[in-house]
Amino acid sequence: MNASSANVTVVLQYRDSFPKAVTKNLIVVVLGISISYVNATLIHTFCKHQIFYKNPRYVLFIHLVINDMVQVMLTAILFIISYTIYKLNVSVCCIFMLLALFTTENSPLNLACMAVECYIAICFPLRHVQICTVQRTLILISLIWMTTTLSVLPDLFITLATEPLDFFHSRVFCLRNTVFPHPLIIQKRDITYAVFLVIVWVTIIYTYLKILFTAKTASKDAKKAKNTILLHGFQLLLCMATYAAPHVTNALQKWFPTNYTDSLFVVYVTVQILPRSISPIIYGIRDKTFRKFLKGNLLCKITVHKSDRQNK
Repeated sequence: MNASSANVTVVLQYRDSFPKAVTKNLIVVVLGISISYVNATLIHTFCKHQIFYKNPRYVLFIHLVINDMVQVMLTAILFIISYTIYKLNVSVCCIFMLLALFTTENSPLNLACMAVECYIAICFPLRHVQICTVQRTLILISLIWMTTTLSVLPDLFITLATEPLDFFHSRVFCLRNTVFPHPLIIQKRDITYAVFLVIVWVTIIYTYLKILFTAKTASKDAKKAKNTILLHGFQLLLCMATYAAPHVTNALQKWFPTNYTDSLFVVYVTVQILPRSISPIIYGIRDKTFRKFLKGNLLCKITVHKSDRQNK
């Protein structure tokens, strides 16, 4: 029996009681709706004000917000399906899984790019405008998607080449290892994740140290940038837990087989949900420009609601 089959067997054997299942799904739905609402407000603020279109920092940020919003919605849907429909057609699961993998792997790369932009702004302020343009930022976003595509799509191609046609008409518990079960895919995933882990962390550490040295003798902007990179690092730490999640879940299955579903839930919230709640804090609350326009939008909404009530 391979690891994925063992995991599914354990989930079948130790399924949650009805009250526990309802509680977990309510938590996921509330967190998903809350994060999506905040992110939708940030997207609305970005779209309403032209000042953000011309700033590569905000373009990268809004790409991260949209990416995280889609990722939260997809993973929440998959979580709810695992408790309701339980098993999905492999073809349908493949679509969900590919989109979830694209958005999940995009986040750490996007954060690394934002750290580099912050580093250029602080350490090379006179050249920042020439180096960081909106056009180059859009090209960078395209490269992020190209990188994740090259990382994820081979899973599908290997599965198409090695699995019989009947497999794609069968129904499975929707996990990456059940829809892409070939051992070569798992080896490729581990190697790819290790490479991503090294590249992204070297980028974050290098940019933080450079900004740290600059902040000692520079302006408040440099010190604020240092704190921003620290928050990026914390967010990235949570995002990068995605790379360790398969090994963590396998270890938890061996150590706590009777509490495996609880362990999966904690890993899901920690790895998939929590990192997506930090982006609004970094730019929606800490950034003065974004905070000003965000407050303006919220105040306008409150004023409109009050006037509507008075008219009624």
